[in-house]
Amino acid sequence: MTDHHSGLPPAEGGPLPRRAALGLTAVALAAPAVTRAAAGFPERPIRLIVPWSAGSSSDVQMRSLADIAQGPLGQPVVVENKPGAGGTIHIVPLVRETRADGYTLGQMHLSVIRRPFLVRTPQWDLATDFTYVIGLCGWVTGLAVRADAPWRDWAEFVAAAKAAPGRITYATAGIATTPHILMEDLGQRIGVQLTHVPFRGSSEGVTAVLGGQVSAVADASTWAPHVEAGRMRLLCVFTAERFRRFPDVPTLRELGIDLVASSAYGIVGPRGIDPGAVRILHDAFRTALFDPRNERVRDQFDMPALYYDSATYREVTLRQAEYERTMAQRLGLRIE
Repeated sequence: MTDHHSGLPPAEGGPLPRRAALGLTAVALAAPAVTRAAAGFPERPIRLIVPWSAGSSSDVQMRSLADIAQGPLGQPVVVENKPGAGGTIHIVPLVRETRADGYTLGQMHLSVIRRPFLVRTPQWDLATDFTYVIGLCGWVTGLAVRADAPWRDWAEFVAAAKAAPGRITYATAGIATTPHILMEDLGQRIGVQLTHVPFRGSSEGVTAVLGGQVSAVADASTWAPHVEAGRMRLLCVFTAERFRRFPDVPTLRELGIDLVASSAYGIVGPRGIDPGAVRILHDAFRTALFDPRNERVRDQFDMPALYYDSATYREVTLRQAEYERTMAQRLGLRIE
């Protein structure tokens, strides 16, 4: 799934150069100028569909972006919440939108990328059904155990898992989630057998670890407050760089395992949006992403910037899709 020749940062699960979040500015600057068809765009409010409940961390982040982006756009960006189906219920109406004019956008994330490979009849094609606007940011994900667990670090955890195949358990927020797929991939790469214990949500998995029912939790930073309070121990993070809140904790790559997972997400629209309108939208949301007000929101929810310009975001997403296809086939994952 990796491409060592394109010069593009590969998707999750493979090498991700340190320059990935910042080194694409030259590509963005080379994008086409505003076209004649996009002159005057936007002339009315833009609708941004967020597939999560109001008040959720993703919703708060996307609302921050929308509020800031309306400055350079000169029009309101109105957030519309459409939660359901694991954050994918908004995609079918988006791809069926007949007016590809740039006034209807939606959040692209890993569940949207992964779902076509988990169902018998996919309802969208990642290569043909979307206009990719911008890659935004991701999450800090890692593996944590209870503070009094017998494994003081990653090496001891792996040694124990090899000594007792299947005895060590790990919690995630569900089957076919990013942490689940990563942990299965990880286990195969290093030759250990771990037992997956899926829960309905992240907090339930953390509670199970604290209560001693499960050995570890692999998830986004729901464990962070417990690590800071001394109730849990963070063994490693799955991001490309070390987690700023816990700078002493190694990444998987530093441990010799070439895997990266950040649950990156961005903004897309229906296929066929005028390139000039895409450029205007991209520039406005990029400005918002790196605005100090949005940086404060992202820091609050442990969402590091993973910026990609429009063309690169499409290529990174399609590369991620190939990884998801491979893992779904390897693990025999189906949700319907």
